[in-house]
Order: sequence, then C-alpha cells, then structure tokens
Amino acid sequence: MFDVREKPLMVERALLVGAYFDRNDEDVANSLIEELAELVSTLGIGIVGSKCFFVRQRNQRYLTGSGKCEEIAEYAGEIKADCIIFDNELSPMQQRTWEEEGNMTVIDREEVILDIFKMRARTKEAALQVELARMQYALPRLAKMWGHLDRQRGGGGGGKGATRGDGEQQIEVDRRLARKKIGRIKTELEDVRRNRETQRKQRVEEGVPHASIVGYTNAGKSSLLNLLAESEVLVENKLFATLDPTTRRIELPDGQPLLLTDTVGFVRNLPHRLIEAFKATLEEAIIADFLIHVLDASAPEVFAFYDTTVSVLEELGAGDKQTIIVLNKIDLLKDNPDRLHEIRSYFDGKALEISILEKKGIEPLVNKLSDMLVDRISRMNLRIPQSRQDMVALLHREGKIVTEDYEGNDVLLTAIVGNGHKHLFEPFLNAEAK
Repeated sequence: MFDVREKPLMVERALLVGAYFDRNDEDVANSLIEELAELVSTLGIGIVGSKCFFVRQRNQRYLTGSGKCEEIAEYAGEIKADCIIFDNELSPMQQRTWEEEGNMTVIDREEVILDIFKMRARTKEAALQVELARMQYALPRLAKMWGHLDRQRGGGGGGKGATRGDGEQQIEVDRRLARKKIGRIKTELEDVRRNRETQRKQRVEEGVPHASIVGYTNAGKSSLLNLLAESEVLVENKLFATLDPTTRRIELPDGQPLLLTDTVGFVRNLPHRLIEAFKATLEEAIIADFLIHVLDASAPEVFAFYDTTVSVLEELGAGDKQTIIVLNKIDLLKDNPDRLHEIRSYFDGKALEISILEKKGIEPLVNKLSDMLVDRISRMNLRIPQSRQDMVALLHREGKIVTEDYEGNDVLLTAIVGNGHKHLFEPFLNAEAK
C-alpha cells in the first residue's frame, strides 16, 4: 500500500518489530513475528532483522514509548533497513511519529496483508473488496500525504479573515474524493453480491448440497479441491494464494453430487475491516451445508491456527456448522509419534488424517463426505418406459445408477437419487422389485 501514502513502489530491506504487553505472551509474539516474515516475503521484501520485545504500558503516541522508539530507529539505521514493519496495529498518529523519528517508511501488519490482497486479487469482486479495504485504511492517513504543504493562515490581515493554506484545502478535497470513491465501491460491490446471491439461489433450487473448504492460509485447501475435483485451481506455497472463491462439482461414490468451494485462508490477527470487506467471499462458508476444515498438521501452531479459523467462522455466523476436520501433511509427522499423538488427542481422535502430496487418506475423506449427506439421498427401484429416456438421462446427471436391466419396453433400474429429485421419479417406482 506504499502508493496510497506516496511510499516507494518497493522497499528492499525490512526490520520486523513486534511488541507484546503481557510477559506470558512472549512465545505467541515470537510466533507471530515468524508469520509476519512469511507475509513480508510474499511481497518480495527482504528481511534484514527482527525484534520482539515486552512493553509495560501502551503509549498513545509511540505505542512502545519514546526510548524504545529511539532504540529501534537507531538499530534500523545500523543494519541499513529502509523500512520498519510492525506486527502490531498502528494508529495513523503512531505511524507518522515513527516515520518522523526513524526517517524511513513504517507500516504495520494490516498494510502488509492489504498489499498481498491487492497483488492476489484476480476477479472484479476481489479487486473491489481489496480497494474498499485499502481506501478505508488510507482515509485517516491522508494527512501524511500533504503534511509538507504550506498551512499558513496568511492574507486578509489575519484574524477572522484568514484563509486556509493550500495544504489544508487539498487534504479536504482528497478526503472528499476518498469518501466518494468508497461509496462508489460499496455500490459496485452490492451489485456483485446480488449477482452472487442469484447464483446461490439457483444452486439451492437445484437441490445440490454444498460444502466449503475453510482453514488457515497455506494449509492445502486449494490442493484438496484440485485432488477431489480433478481441477486446476491455482496452488502456490505462499500465503493468500486464493482470494476468490472457486466452486467445483464432484460426484460421490453413492452418486450424490456435491459442490465444493475453496475459500480465502485465515491468519491470526486478521484486521476486522478485511473480514467486513471480504464478507461476500466468506459468506460461502455461511451458506454451506457443512464445512471441511483443513489444517496443516506439521505446523507448530496448528492448535492456534484451528482456534483462529473457528473464531472467524463464529464471527461470520458459521460457528455452528457441521464440520469435518482434516489434518493435511500428516506424512511430515511420521517420524514424530509423540507430536502425532498430541494432535490426535487434541481433536479426540475425530480428525481425518490425509496427505494430499502422497494422496493418502483420501478415500476415508470421500466416504465421510457421503456420510454427511446420507439423509439427503434415497435408493429407488424404478421401472421407466423406454419412451422416457429423458428420465434415464436425468438419473445419469443427478444420481447414480446401481443396476440397469430391460424388460419388454421398460428399463428396470436401481438408482441412488437425491431427495431434491426424488419426487420426479416416484411415478416410476417398481412395486414388483424386492
């Protein structure tokens, strides 16, 4: 987001900084700094150092205190950093203060995530959502852009006749333009959301069940979708590789169709404005019949990642959804039985263990998907006249034919049919079948 505040297009040497305010949070703070390093690396920015430190009391002007600010700024100069990146959220005033003290670019975790989202957005909806979040973030920071302009009162002899300086006039113009742009983006987003809602209603009317794949970023959600649907959704070993929801249709072993949607991944301390801005995308999790929660079993913070995703889902109103917990990358724990036992115990042995890379554990997962929909299908014995090949074709599309035989001018079928289509075939029930 350097362009919004007239920053260089790319900084090259970043110092990562994280402050924590409870001594019991030291391990968490260090873990978050490591995650910040992944986020920053996704932007292609080099990291030349990191510091994580305890602060007794929050400071309104500096967040950390003036002494710590001076110390960090001096260290940044020593290692020739051209940017300080905070894991903490900085207020506009704190951001300006640190830039003035350190004489270099200072950004926070939210700005890093916004830049990644901007880079990853591929569809119109995602681009609009990113731009909305960026403009809302930038609006209170516009003062920095015009702080160098003349703000002297001048003219008219002073007093009540004083006029505003150029800088003060320009910032008001920019704020007005920014608010106008935010309003326009919200209107466009509403149009996009209405179109998406129409598509969702069509899916519901068709009676096809729907599952959303959710989880922490880079856990393997897109890879799982590709494997189950034999599709080619973008897969990268980078955070936030997926921003736009992708839906694919698969057929389960019992013939039941299922729509699978890959959703944007979560991170700890996800800025609230991003949850709001991406509500249309994340709503796929709300309307789903059930969720597939994918976790990277090899991640040291797997439990924290699980809690983060559950927390966000609860905030979205999807916390009570039926959920299949899937532990991916289980192959990476084969030499660590103690850790594997710990993870299994944490999830009470109810999590499915898979390795997408080695294609292991996929069959039990697919069977579990079928179990989730068992009350939505019926086994039917049918006698359909050969003149009604349209009904046979419908069975091929929307169900699964188990057996097929012919008797006279009739087709004798045993089929698995979704309850949404069951009524269409009831006139053809074969009363003679056992």
